[in-house]
Amino acid sequence: MAHPLEMTVQRVLAGLPEPVQGSRVLIGVSGGADSMALLHILAALRHLCSFTLFAAYIDHGLRPEETPLEWHCVQQAADSLGIESIRISVDVHGEAAERRLSVEHAAREVRYRAFAQLSRQWGTSLLAVAHTADDQAEEVLLRLFRGGGRKALSGMSQQTGHVIRPLLGIRKAELLAYLQDQGIVFCHDSSNDEVHFLRNRIRLELLPFLETRFDAGIRSALLKTAANLAEDEELLAQLLSQCWDRVVDRLAVDGSGHPFCRLHRPAFIQLHAALQRRLIEQLLWKLDAAAHHAQILAVAALGRSGRSSSELHLRRGLRVVVSRSYMLFSYPQGKGPWRGRLQTH
Repeated sequence: MAHPLEMTVQRVLAGLPEPVQGSRVLIGVSGGADSMALLHILAALRHLCSFTLFAAYIDHGLRPEETPLEWHCVQQAADSLGIESIRISVDVHGEAAERRLSVEHAAREVRYRAFAQLSRQWGTSLLAVAHTADDQAEEVLLRLFRGGGRKALSGMSQQTGHVIRPLLGIRKAELLAYLQDQGIVFCHDSSNDEVHFLRNRIRLELLPFLETRFDAGIRSALLKTAANLAEDEELLAQLLSQCWDRVVDRLAVDGSGHPFCRLHRPAFIQLHAALQRRLIEQLLWKLDAAAHHAQILAVAALGRSGRSSSELHLRRGLRVVVSRSYMLFSYPQGKGPWRGRLQTH
């Protein structure tokens, strides 16, 4: 008989936007409690859901003394479940130095790049990761500290593209109880105890403080807030989709291979400010540009009230020029910093 937690996850999988039935699924498994629970739960459901599983352990090179034990734990579990597994090594420090990223950010970048490589190698269509409800509460607070807007504060989704998070609605305590019930061995990642990482300070210090001194239900409150904002985001996404073609006159690539875009300015001005900001944010992403809040506000203000021939200089050589009828986004000198104006008066 299936464990109640396994049936909970089965219902989650059945409710995802895209069906998992018959899919080839890559599972990210670190050897920790959450990912080991995910591995065993999906293995228990594979015949019911008719999917094929593969397990990937990513060696970030950050804890060489712990890596062998973690990989042994993952490999042994995968073998016992009849699941093909692989270990991939990535260079986090090199990525961080080259792109001037934090170690956390660089680790995420190279990890998902490795997952993409494995997905192509094994022909998988989905990547399952083990984010939990506790991770969601931490993520909402983390994004709040970084000044995130509505979309950011809606947290993670159970499915984002090809990435699925079957455990996102499940508390870690439930997973630990499942591991104990099933006699499943897992490892402890010592980096999770290092309080110089902001995420760890939120988990180890801030959330316990809020629970004991303010509200014992703070985690549930954060999850409710994220869920409510996610519903609002869904509506805003639909509204933006409805007006996109009316506002975005052209989005293409120039002769040098750089993206450019032309917006119909009168249609842009007619949008509600919330949709203006959202459209600019998505447009900057499509133009391979940084979508920082200050830049979004500056572009939106230029579109609403900038005089004809006004020009805005954004990062990496992106320029925005307005006329009476249009807003033009382009990389006139390619992607890279440069001085000077496109327009002369």
